[in-house]
Amino acid sequence: MATDTLGVLVVGAHPDDCDLKAGGVACKYADDGHDVLFLSMTDGSAGHHDLQGEELVRRRREEGNASAAVAGAEFELFDVPDGNLQPSLENRERLIERIREFGPDLVITHRPNDYHPDHRYTAQLVRDAAYMVAVPNVCPETAALESNPVFAYMSDTFDRPNPFSPDVVVDIDDTVERKFEMLDCHDSQMYEWLPYVEGTIDEVPDDPDERFRWLRNGGLPHVRALSDVAGRYRNGLVERYGPDGTDVQYAEAFEASEYGTPLTEDEAARLFPF
Repeated sequence: MATDTLGVLVVGAHPDDCDLKAGGVACKYADDGHDVLFLSMTDGSAGHHDLQGEELVRRRREEGNASAAVAGAEFELFDVPDGNLQPSLENRERLIERIREFGPDLVITHRPNDYHPDHRYTAQLVRDAAYMVAVPNVCPETAALESNPVFAYMSDTFDRPNPFSPDVVVDIDDTVERKFEMLDCHDSQMYEWLPYVEGTIDEVPDDPDERFRWLRNGGLPHVRALSDVAGRYRNGLVERYGPDGTDVQYAEAFEASEYGTPLTEDEAARLFPF
């Protein structure tokens, strides 16, 4: 890649995970001409109460592609059955090869402590791929990276064994409407599966415009939580943006992983040029 073009790889466990925690910055990167790839480690085949099998996989792939297109990103998913992801050597090597092929400067993923096993194992697989992506004798069929990328975690609210502690907090007020449009693309999740899980499926409007307003106004806990990030990490916003940080309504936050290249002040300025 050209030195002025960043490669940003966001690895989620499921087709909508990247959008929820990094959709805003994905739009920013793509708008500035950087290369963004959303990778789902599973096929999403468990995330529904009525649909199943290839029909659901096809639908979730289409939703992921549509959402990524809103951001100007690319989307891929691995053919691992949803709910069956394991931190196996096979999956690690597959991920190492894909990271090498894309050649990212920054890899963003879940933290290891999370409620969903697919999230936890995605985090472990990404951590296990870190450093190894630059070792030539590991997966020698795919050329090793010249250096280890920076790896970072998306925000969450889990406290044990340790709470999320952001190193970078980014104002996404200018891209948040597109982020909601991205989530709107995942209709099987935002308007069917998650409301079913929450017991609010009867509250979802039938009209597409009305249901988008329902989503935009916090119809789901997952979406309501998006507005909490800026308040939770207000100090980081003020540190980054000065007094303007006090007015930010929506933000995304990222914590550097110790398994990648250190996120120095200079690296943070290069990788988060917003």
